[in-house]
Amino acid sequence: MSVHPLVIFFASIFTSNMIFSNFLGMCSFIAVSKEIETATGLGIAVTFVLTITTVLNYFVYKLLIHFGLEYLRFIVFIIVIAAFVQILEMVIERYFENLYYALGIFLPLITVNCAILGVSLFMVIRDYNFMQSLFFGFGSGLGWALAIISMAGIRSRINENNLPEGLRGAPITLIITGIMALAFMGFSGIVSIS
Repeated sequence: MSVHPLVIFFASIFTSNMIFSNFLGMCSFIAVSKEIETATGLGIAVTFVLTITTVLNYFVYKLLIHFGLEYLRFIVFIIVIAAFVQILEMVIERYFENLYYALGIFLPLITVNCAILGVSLFMVIRDYNFMQSLFFGFGSGLGWALAIISMAGIRSRINENNLPEGLRGAPITLIITGIMALAFMGFSGIVSIS
């Protein structure tokens, strides 16, 4: 049974969110979610990278299968992701200098963001066609962006001065992430692609 691309799109945002259901991409999620502007910039960058690299990796994978080189998919997927992120980094540095410095080391680290590779691998495991892969990549990016922007909004509202010392920083972020994951579980009855 083939799943409609729009079902995959909405499921990848809400019920199969890369952060809240698979916990992929947590390092940059926790580190960059301190300010809304920076989180929005990284969310847009990750969405863009996820969408384009999923499509590129779809075609690369189909080409590898054609030549019987499917076992090289991990290496080739990482090369495609790294090349695309390098190009994106150069564009952001050239045209969005403030965002480039705000993102700092986390922009080139999109290359090793496990959510990026995870989406390409899920696409292969679930045997998605082109449209399903496109909607899955874009929806996963939007879901990741929604998660990091929401976290940045919550963290900006928390007055850490009133928190006990042991909860400041990463501990409260992990607690909020868990609560947000529970909230997103409320969407689980709507649609699922797992």
